[in-house]
Amino acid sequence: MESKINSKAILITFMIGAFFAILNETLLNIALTELMDVFNVDAPTVQWLATGFMLVMGILMPISALLIQSFTTRQMFIGVMTIFLMGTIIAGCAVNFPMLLAGRMIQAVGTGLLIPVIMNAMLLLYPPEVRGKIMGTFGLVIMFAPAIGPTLSGVIVDTLGWRWLFLAVIPFTLFSILFALKFLQNVGEITKPKVDTMSILLSTIGIGGLVYGFSSAGEAGNGLVSAEVLVYIIIGAISLIFFVLRQLKLEDPLLDMRVFQYKNYTLGVILFVIVVMAMFASEIVMPMYLQGPLGYSAKMAGLILLPGALLNGLLSPAMGMLFDKIGPRKLIIPGTFVLVCIMVFYSNINASIPMWAFILVYIVLMLTISAIMMPSQTNALNELPKHLYPHGTAISNTLQPISGALGVSIFVSILTGKSNQYLKDHNGQMTQSTVNDAMTYGVHHAYWFALTLCIIAFVVALFIKKAVSPDFDKTETEASS
Repeated sequence: MESKINSKAILITFMIGAFFAILNETLLNIALTELMDVFNVDAPTVQWLATGFMLVMGILMPISALLIQSFTTRQMFIGVMTIFLMGTIIAGCAVNFPMLLAGRMIQAVGTGLLIPVIMNAMLLLYPPEVRGKIMGTFGLVIMFAPAIGPTLSGVIVDTLGWRWLFLAVIPFTLFSILFALKFLQNVGEITKPKVDTMSILLSTIGIGGLVYGFSSAGEAGNGLVSAEVLVYIIIGAISLIFFVLRQLKLEDPLLDMRVFQYKNYTLGVILFVIVVMAMFASEIVMPMYLQGPLGYSAKMAGLILLPGALLNGLLSPAMGMLFDKIGPRKLIIPGTFVLVCIMVFYSNINASIPMWAFILVYIVLMLTISAIMMPSQTNALNELPKHLYPHGTAISNTLQPISGALGVSIFVSILTGKSNQYLKDHNGQMTQSTVNDAMTYGVHHAYWFALTLCIIAFVVALFIKKAVSPDFDKTETEASS
């Protein structure tokens, strides 16, 4: 490792690359309707631009630990950004839907590998006492980019056309690669672990089956009743069970499950999964309710939720600095308690609640998520020894798309099932008032489930303690402030 490392230049490099890669996750969502007309495809087909992106990211996360230990930081970052650039160019020049989808999937390869690379490098660069601030600064990018994605996408599509959703990203991606070539230094060591093909195969089938199954169930709105969906989920679950059992026997596992021997890591992961489920589900259910019983347009629903999403990202650095000063408990325990209160509110909402109340509560929800997610994840990783950093980051990042897909699937399943039950109990009356009441009934039940999850999160939070890194050597790096 180099004796002196310019950590500030490295952090800037990471933030530039990550912003545009993560922005791309939500940039295309608002253009899906137009793309259906442009390429003459139906809704289930065009949805692959979103579902497929999440699927590829989920599949690649477990492999990231292997790649991080096999290549240098420069090779990984420049390589994944180059892959992302190739996908962006292909998508921007697409003349048919298969070409657009191929470009989108190539983009997902770059985005999926980028976050684990960055998180692992930051764990090596910065000592535990300042990691909250650094992770919070990076969290600004992770939260802010997808928050402005739909709004920015709407402006670009209306003024320049859908191709510019990709073409506008190309110069910034090129700049990121050139900046990295000049300033990015290597951190960590290459260990060249053995490649276990069976582990890769099992993880690919397992993660792919679960993410695709749960995503399909959520998008269809039919819950888990489809036999095809259940087959994907069952195959995915069985594959993951065999994957985990195999990792416990291997000398060089693809994902080292020994990370779960560390109590704070395990508790942090549980909290992370619950919060991701609640956040992803709320981002689906609330717009549906705002556009349903409340009668707001899609644009207005987006504007109502925008302040909370923006503040979630903007306050991430502040939460990080608070984490460094006061530790995780004083943020996570009150945060989970407030989260429980918010779910009580959502489980009793009705069409008479004014707009300002929705805006205010959603702001509090997103601020609460910011106070829980980053501190719990950073505290979890802080407890791991260095050789487990790639595995710890890979596992937590792997669980994000699974948790998001699972949360959306369960929430939408409950919402749809209970709404249909309400209509059936009212002899199938399809007046607008009855339909609105049915959706309200479904939303209440969905958030009762969320309330149960958040109560579990509050109990878990009570057992979290400030983690102490077992082997971090402050003299190994000279991280500039």
